[in-house]
Amino acid sequence: MPTTDLGVAADLLRTATDVTLLAHVNPDADALGSALALGLALHRRGVGVRVSFGMPADVPESLRSLDVDHLVVPAAGVPRHAPLLVALDTGSKSRLGQLADRVNATVEAGGDVLVIDHHASNTFYGTHHLVDETAEATAVLVAGLLDELGWPLDADIARCVYAGLVTDTSSFRRARPATHRLAARLIEAGADPTATARELLDTHPFAFLQMLATVLDRAVLEPDAAGGRGLVHTSVQLDDQVGVRLEEVESVVGVLGTTAEAEVAAVLKQTSADVWTGSLRAAGAVDVRAAAERFGGGGHRLAAGFSAVGELADILAKLRDALRDPVLLASG
Repeated sequence: MPTTDLGVAADLLRTATDVTLLAHVNPDADALGSALALGLALHRRGVGVRVSFGMPADVPESLRSLDVDHLVVPAAGVPRHAPLLVALDTGSKSRLGQLADRVNATVEAGGDVLVIDHHASNTFYGTHHLVDETAEATAVLVAGLLDELGWPLDADIARCVYAGLVTDTSSFRRARPATHRLAARLIEAGADPTATARELLDTHPFAFLQMLATVLDRAVLEPDAAGGRGLVHTSVQLDDQVGVRLEEVESVVGVLGTTAEAEVAAVLKQTSADVWTGSLRAAGAVDVRAAAERFGGGGHRLAAGFSAVGELADILAKLRDALRDPVLLASG
């Protein structure tokens, strides 16, 4: 399995003249923030840079202000292959969506593919890898890479890294001391923690409240599920999503996860008539990644996701079965 270390990854970037950086489909703040942080650092050194993702067509509204140098291009604008392709926060080629074919095309053309990721389920699909499942966010790895390169943090880059940290650590509730120290460096470099958190986490259209009321009204608590540790679940159906942004839909699982009587929270989001994506969260005892893998998904031990096709009731039945004898974490 091809691997690399921080120094080799830095050498790839130090000598690059043209770089394509890809985030996963439906990018979150860690994926796009990491790509833009690295992209900004390269762009300011005269490197040709483009940042993209497979879907949706536009940058999520809450993330648009991170792209200060207008580096994001539509998927159709990504060249077939590049001298250096960097995939960030993306555990497998399939998570690149319609841009997945750029990986093989780049390798076949003699280019390099650097994968920077913190998912334990990473499939090591590049030619070089900077993968560390102990990192709380891919943004942590990008910050370390910038340090290795000796490239300073400015306010714009710091804000992109901070966006990844604040979201993937659940507002620093799951951050180690070193990550808090990194956050302090980012704030000193110019990242505004109040403005960033409000834009990413605390600002929603009124339609979000109406959607949330509807979705929470159909929530179900199953105390005996997940090996007796409790499962709470709900669904976000197509009609519920009218007038709300993708980030609002994705945030529902965080609200559901506050349920004291349930170790596992699950939200099934309808994307078409019989197609669903599932988000799983655990309070701390159950490895939900193992359950997601039963559907062909993956992620982190405490936060994972999957896709499924079929009737909602059948998917829920399969989920209950996947959690019947849950894989427990050491502390569980």
